[in-house]
Amino acid sequence: MDFKTKRVQCLAFIVGVIALSITAEKCRQLVGDDYSSQSGKFTIFNCFDLGSGTHRVCGERGCEVGMPAQDAAKTAQKEGTKAAKLAKRQAKRVIGPVISSGWDFFEALYYGGTMAEGFLRGSGTLVGAYAGGFLGDERLGRVGYLVGSHLGSWVGGRVGLMVYDVVNGVHCLLQFVQGEGSEVYESPPW
Repeated sequence: MDFKTKRVQCLAFIVGVIALSITAEKCRQLVGDDYSSQSGKFTIFNCFDLGSGTHRVCGERGCEVGMPAQDAAKTAQKEGTKAAKLAKRQAKRVIGPVISSGWDFFEALYYGGTMAEGFLRGSGTLVGAYAGGFLGDERLGRVGYLVGSHLGSWVGGRVGLMVYDVVNGVHCLLQFVQGEGSEVYESPPW
């Protein structure tokens, strides 16, 4: 691939995410606050409130980065310190995104979201953390993995919530077009 193709792919990805974001916002307005994603109201600025938002982010990121696989590391240490370091690093890279996606799933439920919202947010976090970590590791090594998995986790979770809101809005429009009732939105789709 040449640079021009990568540039076009990056631009297409950014335009796609912006279009999804705008569509999701319009769908949130269509269905109202009661039926839109509940956990999406947490913004990046809540991380700096020195209260529950800070604790939430520290807990989630701490779980993502700091989950050592001690059993794998102990077994590998018997075969040598080099093998132990490699196994521990690989185990962290597998366990971290899984724990982070589970955290996002239960957080969505805690904030009053539905199972579908939690599933889509958790799935987006998992895919984003793995993809971001892989791309970052490929380009910048360990530091790239760390930055890429964090950024990918956050972006993936947001994209998951946008997909939830778009599906919710399409369901609302289908209900309205089919004329199932006098109200625009009678019940949540999930």
